[in-house]
Amino acid sequence: MKEAGRQHGPASPCAACKLLRRRCAWDCVFAPHFPADEPQKFANVHRVFGASNVSKLLQEIAVQHRGDAVSSLVYEANARVRDPVYGCVGVISSLHCQVQDLEAQLAMAQAQMVRLRMFAHLDLGRSPTGTGSTTTGSSSMCPSPIYTPGHGDAGQTPMLSFSYER
Repeated sequence: MKEAGRQHGPASPCAACKLLRRRCAWDCVFAPHFPADEPQKFANVHRVFGASNVSKLLQEIAVQHRGDAVSSLVYEANARVRDPVYGCVGVISSLHCQVQDLEAQLAMAQAQMVRLRMFAHLDLGRSPTGTGSTTTGSSSMCPSPIYTPGHGDAGQTPMLSFSYER
């Protein structure tokens, strides 16, 4: 009887059985998830978690969830091989720092947008809602900004500079 996950037939053992040097049974729990043509996939999982532990884990999980469990084990094992100290926690920590940096950049950009809108409203001599002062823009006591694109370095976002006229 041919196992659903096997690609090479019953005579060819899965990557797990090949690494463990044992005969691959027709009901091998590893065969659907560790094909013979991907030996490194199981080698890392075996090195980090151990074949016995992985076998017990897979037997306790419902068949429809085993693929997700194996994907998680493979990801965690590969992360642990790349970074023996932190493993996937190092990746998560790095991504968390990137999110914090991007949130800070977003807050700064939003604050700059508010300042630019305030300058634009001051230029028109009116309140931010569009109603208010009866003075015209030319007789306003507030300086009016004039936008001139700055000359940034090559490859950088051009800087905005403002000069004021009365």
